[in-house]
Amino acid sequence: MTSMETEDVVETTPKLGNIDQVTMHPLVLLSAADHYHRVARGTRKRVVGVLLGMVSKGIVDCTNSFAVPFEEDSRNPDVFYLDHNFLESMLTMFRKVNAKERVVGFYSTGPQIRSNDLRIYDIVQRFLPPSTPTPPVFCIIDVRPDRQSMPTTAYKVVEEVSTSKGQRQVQLTFAHVPCQMGAMEAEEVGVEHLLRDINDPTISTVASLIQGKIAGLATLTEKLIECKDYLEACSQGSIPANPDIVANLQTILNLLPNLNTPDMVRSMLIKTNDMQMAIYLSALIRSVIAIHDLINNKIRYGQVEEEKKEETVETKN
Repeated sequence: MTSMETEDVVETTPKLGNIDQVTMHPLVLLSAADHYHRVARGTRKRVVGVLLGMVSKGIVDCTNSFAVPFEEDSRNPDVFYLDHNFLESMLTMFRKVNAKERVVGFYSTGPQIRSNDLRIYDIVQRFLPPSTPTPPVFCIIDVRPDRQSMPTTAYKVVEEVSTSKGQRQVQLTFAHVPCQMGAMEAEEVGVEHLLRDINDPTISTVASLIQGKIAGLATLTEKLIECKDYLEACSQGSIPANPDIVANLQTILNLLPNLNTPDMVRSMLIKTNDMQMAIYLSALIRSVIAIHDLINNKIRYGQVEEEKKEETVETKN
């Protein structure tokens, strides 16, 4: 019998303290987007910055960030430059402004994980407080405007113990961490003011609702394609199957309703007809009002023209 040459993953353990969740604030997204548009807009480069915030019970709260000069060779991915002196001086100034905020990780505009990210992780880890048990997090902030889903993806570094040809090997790799958006009251007010300037007042409420539905369906399609690709890769043996992910997918499939029953089909048809009727009546009323305004405008314009003609006749006489 021949020995198997493929790697068999034995155990995956978090490095140092555990990270359960990452909360990203709007100020970090605005800073990262501004950093990208100032430095790498229109190119295939990415930008890197440091995340500041607080850690409490395994939850990393990223409240602020600052950009760091970063360059990497496109031909040789192992060659990169990160300004340590700039990072240290900026961190010193931020400590003077807010002593509670400390280094909690770093961000990149990716949009994918690259080979240098583990080396950047080691550099950022040097600037953590000596007594902290929580390692830094790595967040990819996707600044592409056509992205419909959440623009942030968080990762933590874990130690992966594997066996290859009878030898145990330990290597560091990135593992996904749940990420969500959060904001304080002052940040919510600022975001509302920004959205007020971005929002187009010519778009009606119905059109904005339809646009939101389309965006939600596009995100759902993207997630379904991602699930399909993962299951195909597992069936082909490209990646090992994760029991937790498979169990979640099975739960999702079990919760799907049966749409082939006559009662469900009849209910869907009635609901669709009611919605189409409301849309038809709304369009009809809008058309009647527009025609009415057009007629009133023509009447007023005709009256103004007649008054001008009478004034010209009087002046000639």
